[in-house]
Amino acid sequence: MAIFAISDLHLPIGVKKPMDIFGKRWENYVYRIKENWEREITDEDYVIIPGDISWATYLEEAKADFDFINKLPGTKIISKGNHDYWWTTMSKLNKFKEENGYDTIHFIHNNSFIIGDIGICASRGWITPMDKDFKGEDDKIYKRELIRMELSLEDAKKRGATELIAAIHYPPYEGFLEIAERYSVKRVLYGHLHSENMNSYNEISPFTALVSCDYLSFLPKKIIL
Repeated sequence: MAIFAISDLHLPIGVKKPMDIFGKRWENYVYRIKENWEREITDEDYVIIPGDISWATYLEEAKADFDFINKLPGTKIISKGNHDYWWTTMSKLNKFKEENGYDTIHFIHNNSFIIGDIGICASRGWITPMDKDFKGEDDKIYKRELIRMELSLEDAKKRGATELIAAIHYPPYEGFLEIAERYSVKRVLYGHLHSENMNSYNEISPFTALVSCDYLSFLPKKIIL
């Protein structure tokens, strides 16, 4: 059993919105994700996907994308990104899973996923007050996502996890990194970044890792605690 991570799949199967308009590195990316995933990952493995899963706006539109994900090897642990407009309540997400037989997919929202003594926790995150574009309306979202991160970590601790992994879609700057340090999180995974200078963001802290799929060349990253 191994744990992998890859974020920002931006699957276009349901709504036909391919990412190759953003550069050559995205050419044929759905096929590359599938090929790499099937080569590296087995059904005994786990894959953390910290957001931006599908370009769908509504959950029904995302079905083809989740069909694709569910058929890939391994158990997938999914949290929310800023482009996951299809995301709804946990009750609706779980009903969607049950109705479509998505038995390899699990969502995290104010809760955690336990693998032995490892707790997988998540928050979408948000831009922080240090961001030059941070506005008054961002403050409420930012503070709410900090609370979601703590709720998820507390849930994992209550369920007996002794090793913690946090998945945060946005880079874990101000606030989020401090929470991770306070809870002795072993690894913080994040995505969201797609610029040409992604390398400059990769080492926010020694225990953080950028896992955007284009940064990883569409190859899920093995997580070592």
